[in-house]
Formats: sequence, C-alpha cells, structure tokens
Amino acid sequence: MKSLSLGFRKLRVVDIVILGIFMSLLLILGRFTVGVQSWRLSFGFVVTAIASMLYGPLWSSTIAALTDIIGTLMSGSVYFPGFTISAILGAAIYGYFFYGKEITWKRVIIAQLIIAVVVNAILNTYWLTILYKTPFWAFLPVRALKELVMTPIQMAILYYMLNSQTMSNIQSRLFK
Repeated sequence: MKSLSLGFRKLRVVDIVILGIFMSLLLILGRFTVGVQSWRLSFGFVVTAIASMLYGPLWSSTIAALTDIIGTLMSGSVYFPGFTISAILGAAIYGYFFYGKEITWKRVIIAQLIIAVVVNAILNTYWLTILYKTPFWAFLPVRALKELVMTPIQMAILYYMLNSQTMSNIQSRLFK
C-alpha cells in the first residue's frame, strides 16, 4: 500500500475516518498546553508525527493545514497563513523521516531538530515579527532558548510513542 515515499495513495473510508480523528485530536490537544505563556508545550506534535508515520507527508500535511485553519477560526483569532505553512512543513518533515521507515533515534533527532530550528525558531519567529511588528532579533533569543529546552523532551516523547507496542498494533491492523 505504501508505494511512494510521499504517501501518494488512495485513501480508504477507514483512512479518511482516522485522519478526521487525528484532526479532532489536533484541535483538542492544541487547546491544552503545559507551561507558561512563552514556554508552552502542546502534545499536538505527537498526533502530527503519528499521522505522518501512518499516512505520509501528503495526507499529514493536509490535515495539519486544515486543522490550523479550523482551529484559528474556532478560536476567533485572526487567521495568518504563515502558521499554516509552518504546520504543513512540520508534518511534511515528520512524514519524510517516519513514513514507511524504521523509527530510530537518529531519524527522530534529525526530524525534531529541523522542525525546532527551521520551523519553530526561525519561521514562527518571523511570522510573529510580521504579526506584532517587532524586530526578529528581539523575539529570536527567547524562542531559541525555549526550543533548546523543549526539543529534547519532544524527541524522547516521539521516540517512545512511535516505537510503542500500541503503535505497532495500530499499524498492523490498519495496513493488513
């Protein structure tokens, strides 16, 4: 079923339902965070990584984009497309490193480092500078420090979640 590495495959009804469940989980988990305002950890990245591992970059990026748009509209915030681009890139990176591949420490570390540096620290900081009209270099040190602390935690969570027996069972049942 996993013929191409990007996940270009026809979805079954069960796949569409599961992707919808992932979207719901992303919307819910996006509302619940651990930490204070500038140092928050949401567990949505786990759902994105699982969707990327199971369905590849194409479908996980699709649900990441839709979830970002829907979540913004539901919250009443002003929609900014930059964060949708970041969501798409994060899901695509996870999909590239995890889809149809063995989940190793090396893959988890590289994927999470790319997301932490490129997407979270650089791109998201840039989007914030556009939104709040503040200098990039004023935001970057605080955001980089946050990524320095949070990234190893996210790496450990991802490695153990994606290599759990539960994930193996889910994968074997979905793709018999």
